[in-house]
Amino acid sequence: MNSLINKIFLILVMVFISSIAMYAQNDTRRAIQFSGKVVTADNDGNVVPLPYVNIGIRGTSRGTSSIDDGYFSLVALEGDTIAFSRIGFNNVDYVVPDTLSTDFYFYVQIMAEDDYLLPEAVIFPWPSREHFVHEFLAIDITDELRSQAERNLANDVLSDMRHTVPADGFETSNLELRNYAKEFQYSGQYKPQNIFNPLAWKKFIDAWRNGDFKSKEKKEREKKNK
Repeated sequence: MNSLINKIFLILVMVFISSIAMYAQNDTRRAIQFSGKVVTADNDGNVVPLPYVNIGIRGTSRGTSSIDDGYFSLVALEGDTIAFSRIGFNNVDYVVPDTLSTDFYFYVQIMAEDDYLLPEAVIFPWPSREHFVHEFLAIDITDELRSQAERNLANDVLSDMRHTVPADGFETSNLELRNYAKEFQYSGQYKPQNIFNPLAWKKFIDAWRNGDFKSKEKKEREKKNK
């Protein structure tokens, strides 16, 4: 039984390989280095490069994407259909000409913004308007809650939260990008040392005079003594 299954598997593999070989022999189209730029128009009507555009050859798994200046490059065959797509823009198909005299082809694709608007979606924390009215009328707005809200919004409380609340994803990503940019800026050379920077020394002295290096407990004791 196992030998029969192995024979069937070998036959299927041979048929698959032979079909690929026949297709490759029949496809005599010439390979083209298909390069170019993707551009669009800004709000002022100026032509600007469009990055992050998905560029693929229909019917295959081959493709690429445009970089920051809109440039792209891939290998295609004569007659291939090149599909350009990006969220917020109209999809565009372009057929590589089969009358080219060279193996290199440069093409500029202009993409227009998609004016299709999704319907507005309003999300409420209540299942219906009647539940909202009921919960709104039942809100407790006593003086105690009002005073508690004022305490939570005090300057010293917000200042403490600024140092204790962890950064969100957006702030963390910006910090990482700034660190990478600083590393690239001083790549291959020594970074400047703030110990020789008079402005840095002035900031340090001002912070020392303002008591920024004092602990929270010491600051509270000084306030009570005053």
